[in-house]
Parts: sequence; structure tokens; C-alpha cells
Amino acid sequence: MEDKRLCDFLDIAIQREIEAFDFYSGLAQKVADSQTKDALVHLASEEKKHRAFLEDYRDGKVASGGLRMNDAVDYKIAEYMDKPAADTEIKSSEAYLLAAHREKASHDFYMALAGIHPDGPVKDMLLLMASEEMKHKEKVEYLYSNTAFAQTQGG
Repeated sequence: MEDKRLCDFLDIAIQREIEAFDFYSGLAQKVADSQTKDALVHLASEEKKHRAFLEDYRDGKVASGGLRMNDAVDYKIAEYMDKPAADTEIKSSEAYLLAAHREKASHDFYMALAGIHPDGPVKDMLLLMASEEMKHKEKVEYLYSNTAFAQTQGG
């Protein structure tokens, strides 16, 4: 019975990664700046890797601890900035802010699930996925701050 519930959870997580891939792929089509477009395409490819990891984990091809755990810095930009609308064409800074909100939601999703699981390989996998999402949030918040508040020639 527990395996069935774990499988159900993994199917939900896989679906979220598919939706994240679609989100970033679609967002990349709404920005004119080629560097922003490349960053969003890269994020989409990361979500595709997450999907593959989760599918392999579900299918028993990955032992627990398959992801590396690195600490990410949470700048908390998404928590303090309103989520912009995703109109037909958006500015680079808006795309990064949308991405930060998306990554925060994904991180919160995995943390909430980890919070209800007992210690063990499933909880470890959920915490590792949350860490991966926080690393993405860190990246897009860095890109946002450098785009929205670009340094001028005077310093």
C-alpha cells in the first residue's frame, strides 16, 4: 500500500516537472532578449532532468541520495516582489521574477511533502528535490536583480 502512495506522489511530482518545463518553454517565447531566452531554455532543461530523475526513482533505477545536496542562498526576492503578469511579451526582469515565484512554489511543494513523511529514503529524496528547486530560485533571483537593477557605469 505504501508503494502505491509513493508511486502516486511521484506521478504528481513528475507532472509538476512537466508543467514547469512547459512553463519555462512558453515563457522563453515571450521575451525578446536572447540571454533571457537562453536562461529560460536552460531552466526548462533542468526541469526535464528533474522529470527524468523522478521517473528513474519511481522505476527503481536510482538509489536514494542520487542527487547532490548543496546549500542555496535564498535572497527572498520572490517573497517581497509581486508576481508580474505573463502577457504576450514581457521584459527580462519580469520573466526572471515569474521564474522565481515558480521555483518558490516548487520548493514549498517538496518541503511540505517532506514534512509529512517519516525519516527515510522518500523524505531524503523530497528534501533533495526541494534543494534543487531552491538552487533554481537562487539563480533566477540573481538574474532578476542583475537585470532589474543593472549597475550603471558610475558604480
